Amino acid sequence: QVQLVESGGGLVQAGGSLRLSCAASARTFSTYTMGWFRQAPGKEREFVAAIGWRSTGITLYTDSVKGRFTVSRDNAKKTVTLQMNSLKPEDTAVYYCAAETTPLATIPRGIAEYDYWGQGTQVTVSS
Repeated sequence: QVQLVESGGGLVQAGGSLRLSCAASARTFSTYTMGWFRQAPGKEREFVAAIGWRSTGITLYTDSVKGRFTVSRDNAKKTVTLQMNSLKPEDTAVYYCAAETTPLATIPRGIAEYDYWGQGTQVTVSS
C-alpha cells in the first residue's frame, strides 16, 4: 500500500506562484512514475504533469501549463514537487498527486493508469 500526502496549496493572486509537494510512503518510490492531476468544480479530473521513474528525467506536461509549471522529484526524500508560476484563474482546482507503480517506457496521462492517489490540495487563483 502506498500513501501519498499533498501539501502547499492555497490562495494566490493571478501571476503568482505556488509550490505543491507530495510525500510518498513507499520503499520503491524511485520506480514509480509520479503524476499531478487537477479537478476544477464541475469538471472532470485532468492530467497536469508527470515525471518518469528513477533518473530518467522524462517529464510530460499538458499544453496549458507548459512553460509555467515544473515537475521534479527527490527519490531520496520520496517526494515529488510541482512548481507553479504565472498562475491564472483557470488553474484553480483541487490538485492530486498520483503514483503509477509499474515501470513504463512512457509516461501515462490517463487517470485509470495510476494506482494510488493522494487526498488533494486546493489551489485558488484570484483575478
